[in-house]
Amino acid sequence: MRTTLDLDKKLLDEAMKWTGESTKTSVINEAIKEIIKNRKRLRLV
Repeated sequence: MRTTLDLDKKLLDEAMKWTGESTKTSVINEAIKEIIKNRKRLRLV
């Protein structure tokens, strides 16, 4: 699915550095997965 986003370049670059992901799409997908995982974990508490 194609979507236009206005992203903070510094945050995106830092996320790519920390995750080792090589594309913006992969960084964003990984971030979404982490958000979902963290929210599910909070519900269990």
